[in-house]
Amino acid sequence: MDPLQTLGFALGTSFASGLNLYLTMAAAGLFQRLGIVELPVSLQILSHPAVIGISVTLFLIEFIADKVPLVDSAWDAVHTFIRPPAAMVLAYASFGGDVPEIWKLGAGLLGGSVALTSHGAKASTRAAANASPEPFSNWLLSFGEDMLAVFLSWLAATHPILTGVIVLVLVLIAGFIIWKLYGYFRRAVLKVREGYRRAVAATDSG
Repeated sequence: MDPLQTLGFALGTSFASGLNLYLTMAAAGLFQRLGIVELPVSLQILSHPAVIGISVTLFLIEFIADKVPLVDSAWDAVHTFIRPPAAMVLAYASFGGDVPEIWKLGAGLLGGSVALTSHGAKASTRAAANASPEPFSNWLLSFGEDMLAVFLSWLAATHPILTGVIVLVLVLIAGFIIWKLYGYFRRAVLKVREGYRRAVAATDSG
């Protein structure tokens, strides 16, 4: 890949990582291992069986947590500190050793910002869905996010420049979603904290 293609790849995987980091890593590694895509040399470690195994295991845990109302919001709150930094590392590592360090750092910061945006949109949408008593909207959103993460992982490796353009549009949409729904996410986080405090108080009193 040339630098522009690598940037498109980094943007695609960063947005996907903000939705589901572990599925993105597992999908990229499996695509490489099956010969479906050709990852940048510096990221071909993702196709190692151990890395795929760990990614799939963590994805299965997230798959379950992501379907349970409020648990998904708690999971998203914790992963605010995991998905964007991991996307930053992936974007940085996408560029080989012959690329100037300043470009790699810039790509890392950009990748982390894109992942934070998609993560924020996911968390805000889930918090809004949790306001409804039925679980089906949560499940549909979760499956949709998983499919988008897999699709972007494939598209980023096969059509990186097109992916970069699509991600720019998705970032604008995600920013709008965050702006409209942030209040739901904030209330969900407060509710999770209150539930945790009550559980601790009940344990101490017992």
